[in-house]
Amino acid sequence: MTPICHTSCQSQDAAAAVPKEGKPSVHRAWMLAVLLACGAVTTTAHADEDVDRENLARIAHEISRVKLMVAEAAKASDQGHQPQRIKFRYDWLVQDLQMLQDGVTTHVDAPRQPRPVAPLRGDYRQ
Repeated sequence: MTPICHTSCQSQDAAAAVPKEGKPSVHRAWMLAVLLACGAVTTTAHADEDVDRENLARIAHEISRVKLMVAEAAKASDQGHQPQRIKFRYDWLVQDLQMLQDGVTTHVDAPRQPRPVAPLRGDYRQ
């Protein structure tokens, strides 16, 4: 079957393809939408970074509490009257926990600004 409005449909398609003066083009509208989306993503990234830092600070605090529990367990283990066939190395555990805590704290305390880089020359012609 052939469309009834074959000639009128073609003229409407051609009219829609030609941009009218005074109206913003579709390309500009897309560019504006992309720029707005990038701005929203940047704001969300900073908020996510703040939440990430808060969570890591909480983890560092919890590691310090675990280290206290390990110290209490080591003290209770030393007061035990029965000799153990295999001794648990609480001191090694405390060292590993300290290493974890130091790594988390270093990341949380790191400056938020990017490191400075040497400027580019920019002019490559002689």
